[in-house]
Amino acid sequence: MSKNVKNLLTNDLVGRLEGVEDCLVANVIGLDANTTVVLRKRLREKDISLMVVKNSLARRATDGTTLAPAFDALTGTAAVVWGGEDFVTLVKEVVELDKSDDFEAFEARGGVLDGEPLSADKVKEISKWPSRLEQLSILSGQLTSPWTTLQSQLTGPGGQLASQIEKISEQAEE
Repeated sequence: MSKNVKNLLTNDLVGRLEGVEDCLVANVIGLDANTTVVLRKRLREKDISLMVVKNSLARRATDGTTLAPAFDALTGTAAVVWGGEDFVTLVKEVVELDKSDDFEAFEARGGVLDGEPLSADKVKEISKWPSRLEQLSILSGQLTSPWTTLQSQLTGPGGQLASQIEKISEQAEE
């Protein structure tokens, strides 16, 4: 490949990865064309991008960015996976694909989170974290719980008092 072509490919890759701070690296070697189409469609439905790149070009394109550690120790061709609702959702989807029998050759190889390289084991560990939506649900439950308790403590005695007054008035009428 000529230097001109390499520069064009590197510039294209820089443009595609612009604004991306976290990504995963996966192995897609061994997937046939039809399976790859199904894989890409499934990822696209979840707003996740997948691009197969040569590691040397990826290193050149990500040099000096937070994505650079993802490609430091890799050899051969790899697929860069990024996007999704949040990083944990991305990791969960990639690990699910890794476990899937439909995509046996697909394998999570690592990635980068906040400029720190991730191993394949660390990626599987992150997949057990709650996603952004789950974290917001937990937080809102924790925030509303004391208020719910306070409200029941304030209205409980008043309700009991009203019930007792009603019983006394019924007894007085009889």
